[in-house]
Amino acid sequence: MAGAAAERKVRVAELALRALLSGLAALAAALVATDAQTRTFFSSYQKKATFRDMKAMVFLVVVTGVAAGYSLLQAARCCWAAAAARGGGGGGLPLPSRALAWCVFSCDQALAYAVLAALAAALQASVIAKRGQPELQWMGICAMYGAFCRQAGAGLASAVGAGVAAVLVAFLSAFNLFRLYGSKTGATW
Repeated sequence: MAGAAAERKVRVAELALRALLSGLAALAAALVATDAQTRTFFSSYQKKATFRDMKAMVFLVVVTGVAAGYSLLQAARCCWAAAAARGGGGGGLPLPSRALAWCVFSCDQALAYAVLAALAAALQASVIAKRGQPELQWMGICAMYGAFCRQAGAGLASAVGAGVAAVLVAFLSAFNLFRLYGSKTGATW
């Protein structure tokens, strides 16, 4: 009985983390993708700053969008597994097959690495946008495009939360996979 209660807590934690990851990743993608500011120079020349001006931000939007969609699908899988277990009358939640657990583990690991890579690239590009690179005579643009930089910063903050959630989901999927090898029956921890 204690094993079923602990397993239910693991499943609820997995669902909550996947929902959090989906929400934060979608928020990050939306904030960065809709970020734009136009500034007028010399009373006639207009320059519009968008996320497309920095390839690292484009990469972040794509990866966080994929992360949001994948996490939403995996959250639906978690709900389906819980509903199937409840309908089966077995009392406990069924453990996934090893093949499915390996697939989920591999995809979660790849997603966590991709989100962290995109986040690192976007953070580096943002530091250069904020401070500039004096050695190369690049000036910081955040003094000129303040609203653009603030919205990008909010998107990056959401992406950091999504990155933390992706790492936690990867840990949880590793736990779910390797506990299948822990006992001879595969049904207990």
